[in-house]
Amino acid sequence: MTDFVCKVGDASGRVFQQVETAQSEVEARQKLADRGFYVFSVRNQFDLLAQFGQASRDRKIRPADFLIFNQQFNTLVRAGLPILRALDLLAERAAAIRLRPILGDVRQRVRAGALLSEAMAAQGSFPPVYITVIAAGERSGNLTGVLEQYISYLRVTTGFRSRLITALIYPAVLVMVAIIVVTYLATYALPQFATLYQQLNVPLPTSTRILLSIALPLRNYFVFLVAAIVAGSAGLFLWTRSDRGAIAIDRIKPRIPVFGDIWIKAQIAQFVRTLSTLLGGGTPLVPALRTSAAAIGSRLIATSVERASERVKEGQTLHLSLAETKLVPGLALEMIEVGEASGALPAMLTSVAEFYEEEVDTRLQRTLSWIPIAILVVMAVVIGFILISLYLPMFSLQVGSVGG
Repeated sequence: MTDFVCKVGDASGRVFQQVETAQSEVEARQKLADRGFYVFSVRNQFDLLAQFGQASRDRKIRPADFLIFNQQFNTLVRAGLPILRALDLLAERAAAIRLRPILGDVRQRVRAGALLSEAMAAQGSFPPVYITVIAAGERSGNLTGVLEQYISYLRVTTGFRSRLITALIYPAVLVMVAIIVVTYLATYALPQFATLYQQLNVPLPTSTRILLSIALPLRNYFVFLVAAIVAGSAGLFLWTRSDRGAIAIDRIKPRIPVFGDIWIKAQIAQFVRTLSTLLGGGTPLVPALRTSAAAIGSRLIATSVERASERVKEGQTLHLSLAETKLVPGLALEMIEVGEASGALPAMLTSVAEFYEEEVDTRLQRTLSWIPIAILVVMAVVIGFILISLYLPMFSLQVGSVGG
């Protein structure tokens, strides 16, 4: 028997992990399904490779492909095609080829009598938010309306993520170039000059001696240094994938100057956008909070939202429950309070999301506009210091030759 770590959801919308003992992954899924759970993922508790494999499977539906699929699926359903027929067509002709076997598996489950949301949950490749939205549409009989709201949600979140990645490309390229140039100078050029000066018996200035005292050991132990960096990075990555490590890192992120505030507002924008989509689709508040928590990338904020959902379940208002987390900005809390009082919470949450998405976009663009300049200045100073330190002994050699 083997222990499997399973990510599951129940009928109330709560998403959580639990350990299930079974002979195989298929048996574990079946046992959980028999108890009425939606099964999102199953992995061997002690199999590290399985964890990475599962992570890869969870990400195999690209956001752009998923958006196109939902647009096609919603168009077919609105045209009056039964869900099974729409799945038949998309399983054979979906624009994204990698989606076809996934949709084929969903089609088989629906044909066997499962609801669409149940089939997608059992397949294991669809995000929990999407499954909850589909389930809400099935309960309300307004699947196309719910899908339209989710498509709008996908367009906004996909566009925001694309702009963020695009803005980070140029600084990342500059940093990589700087690392490559400095590494080349330190491990190849500097030792060559050191050998030359030693053969010529040239007196070295202080700056050159300091530079060589750093570069020569770096060259000798370069392989070990790279191995240590790779091992340290891998260890840090694995640690951040654990609950304790992820929460510890998330506690540090808000304290980073400039970027900390941008990060927290981006996470809050994602949370309220997801919550608004779920509430607009007819999902009750407590299940919507739990599903939104499962969709948040930050473990710290996800855990805090889970605790807030328990307070709401006990009868406390949403804005007070979120205020207790001490993570949600005051302006967002005030707008949520107004939305609760006016009975227009989904619309107000959408306004909050739009406000913070625009603010994050603006501040990120403004911040990233000076980061390349700072990187170029640092590169110029470091490389200039290296070059000057390398060529200073040449001047003493020339002076000595003239004096002779």
